[in-house]
Amino acid sequence: MKVGQHILVVEDEPKIRDGLRDFLEFQGFSVICAEDGLAAERLVAERRFDLILLDLMLPKISGEQLCLKWRQQGLRLPILMLTAKGQENEKIAGLDLGADDYITKPFSLEELLARIRAVLRRTDPTCSVGQAFAFGPFTVDMERLVIRHNGNETVVTRRQAQILHLFAANPDLVVTRQQLYENIWKESLEGIETRTIDMHIMRLRDLLKQAGSDNELIQTVRGEGYQYKCKS
Repeated sequence: MKVGQHILVVEDEPKIRDGLRDFLEFQGFSVICAEDGLAAERLVAERRFDLILLDLMLPKISGEQLCLKWRQQGLRLPILMLTAKGQENEKIAGLDLGADDYITKPFSLEELLARIRAVLRRTDPTCSVGQAFAFGPFTVDMERLVIRHNGNETVVTRRQAQILHLFAANPDLVVTRQQLYENIWKESLEGIETRTIDMHIMRLRDLLKQAGSDNELIQTVRGEGYQYKCKS
């Protein structure tokens, strides 16, 4: 972790907000808090942050609305969403809108810290990729974060491009969830929700179909993981 990294905590519950600020400051982060969506929007426009910890259920402007607006404006800042237990649709929507990860309340502070550190490592702007490669009928441009097919472009998230890159580098081989988490999330699966990976794969499959794939390029290998069938 870089010294003095700046985190914006967007949370409307005072006890949770204050607790997160105290914990993160103790861990060496510089923390600023916002109690609603409007305040968060203003702070992001005025200040530089390294990560946003964003609650979904906010007054004035929701977390989903903020995430969508920021991504449409071209903001590459990593976003970690806080969701309530059972908000499965909201989690999927948050990932689809461009959130880098989510964590479900109630959560341990140790798990939160692990998620924050992992997101900061994998979104470090010094780790530029700038690669283009084939994936089935597509060309993936990791610099522009798009996939191309028949003259059309489809926007992908940074993590979706990274997942495609990992599969493309291991054609026809089984990639386990553990390998995905270690290579893309840079963390062990121990103590982390494996559903995070499954949701990303599910959304990526849907995106590839919408972009023009006639085949299931990423197949599930029961009890093992996933496999990129480049000849399917």
